[in-house]
Amino acid sequence: MLRTYEADLHIHSCLSPCGEWEMSPLRIIRRAREAGLGLIAVCDHNSCENAAALQRAGRREGIAVLAGLEVCTREEVHVLALFADLERALALQDWVYEGLAGENRPELFGWQVVADEHDEVQGENPRLLIGATRWGLAETVRRIHGLEGLCIAAHVDRQAHGILNQLGFIPPDPPFDGVEVSWRVPLSEARARFPEIGDLPCLTASDAHRLAEIGRARTQLRLASPALGELRLALRGEAGRGILPS
Repeated sequence: MLRTYEADLHIHSCLSPCGEWEMSPLRIIRRAREAGLGLIAVCDHNSCENAAALQRAGRREGIAVLAGLEVCTREEVHVLALFADLERALALQDWVYEGLAGENRPELFGWQVVADEHDEVQGENPRLLIGATRWGLAETVRRIHGLEGLCIAAHVDRQAHGILNQLGFIPPDPPFDGVEVSWRVPLSEARARFPEIGDLPCLTASDAHRLAEIGRARTQLRLASPALGELRLALRGEAGRGILPS
C-alpha cells in the first residue's frame, strides 16, 4: 500500500566541518521526528562516517535514514550520493578519500566529529572534508551509479557549488537521477525559475547544518516504504510512486 512520506534528503551531521556539534546523530533523529519527517538522508561533506550511527538511532526512533555523501567534484560542483545500504556508501567514501587531499584545520574550518548513536564522541576525522576531490563530475556520477546509488545535483539554485553556477548547464551525460533546489526556492517555482532543470525530477531539502533547520524544506513522496528502491521509482514516476506537488 502506498502512503505519503515527508522526506528531507540533505542533512549534515557534526562530521561536516560546517555542522554544529548539536548535529549529533541522536539529536538529528529526535528533531526529525519532531518535524514530522519519515525519511531523511545524512549527506556529510565527502564522508559517511556518521551514517551508521544515524541509522541505528533512526531504527530505535522510527525514522528511516539513507546513507549518503555530499561529494565535491574537481569542478567544485556538489552532488548528493544516496545508497540503499551502508556498504555501498562506504565504498564510495573510500574512493572519495583517495581523491581528497589536505588536512583539516579546525580553527579555520570547524571540527569534524565522529559520534555513535548515543551521541558519544568516537573521534575526529582529520581529512580536509570541506575541500574538492580530484575526481571530475562525470566520473563521480558514473562511480555513484556503478555502486547502484542515486546521484542528485545539489542545490542547483545556489551560487556556491551549484552546478548551474559552476558550469552554466546540466550535462545530459552521464545523466543525473534528479536535481535539488534549496529551501530558498519553492519547489512549485523551481522549473520556471531554472529552466535548465528541464524534465529532470526535482526535489527540495533543508541542507541543514543546525537542528532548527531540519525539515525547513522537505519533499512529499508517494512510496510503499521509505527505501532507496522506492525513491528511485518515485523519481521516475513509476508504479504509482512519485513526487507530490507542493
